[in-house]
Amino acid sequence: MYKDLFLKYLQFEKRFSANTIKSYKNDLDQFADFVVLNFDDKKIHLVNEKVVRAWIVSLMEKDFSSTSINRKISSLKTFYKFLLREGHIKSNPMDKVVSPKVAKKLPTFVEEKQIINLLDDYSFGDDFAGIRNKTIIEMFYNTGMRLSELIGLRDNSLDLNNNSIKVLGKRNKERIVPLSISFVKSLKKYIEVRNAEFQQKSNEHYLFVTDKGNKLYEKFVYRIVNRYLNLVTTIEKKSPHVLRHTFATHLLNRGADLNSIKELLGHANLAATQVYTHNTFEKLKSIYKQAHPRA
Repeated sequence: MYKDLFLKYLQFEKRFSANTIKSYKNDLDQFADFVVLNFDDKKIHLVNEKVVRAWIVSLMEKDFSSTSINRKISSLKTFYKFLLREGHIKSNPMDKVVSPKVAKKLPTFVEEKQIINLLDDYSFGDDFAGIRNKTIIEMFYNTGMRLSELIGLRDNSLDLNNNSIKVLGKRNKERIVPLSISFVKSLKKYIEVRNAEFQQKSNEHYLFVTDKGNKLYEKFVYRIVNRYLNLVTTIEKKSPHVLRHTFATHLLNRGADLNSIKELLGHANLAATQVYTHNTFEKLKSIYKQAHPRA
């Protein structure tokens, strides 16, 4: 019962995305199963910090990463904070729980010459699918938007007269991202080909569609990005999020300030954006070693 109330709170009051709510639900279900299996049917709203710690240890023994464990801990913290505020529990079992330390990983990105080579020198094809695929990759690289944000784009998200696009981000927060003149030309060409292919002229229509004219889905877009990045880079991860990292890293390397990048990415705070400074510092060290006589 309490879990259902919490999930409705996330959906209607916090306005979290369906994927985020699903992650919370999965974490709570896993914890509830652990409690039932190991603590004689004890309900999750009645547990103490020792039960939570036991669960964390079990996750470590199953070789869950620190990142995954911390996300699950975060889910529990939000859940019990909600129960405490609503008066369903008298004390928060998470108050004495310490999250495991996570080693910081630098964002993976595609080198500038590689992404330019892909967009300028590789043939995507002149049919609808080829033009759409190239435009999708250009959209990620030109705007730094998230996968879910790209899938949700509609024709009326675009303001081609002012060379900009309205992006609906996390928690329904809107932001305006500028578009280059050259990319606007690509978008106009794509829309013309799409409309001829599917005879869609509604301004409410989804901007990017499948080969059958339906709304995109995550795996479809992931396969497109992975396929084409494989042509130019050997980095392990080749996902839409890597193109988001690439957008931010290239802007920073070319002198953009962190606050501007923060706004373009739709980050809630500057701390999330500062991770890209590590990549820039690595680039500076590389330049220093190559250029300094005593390096």
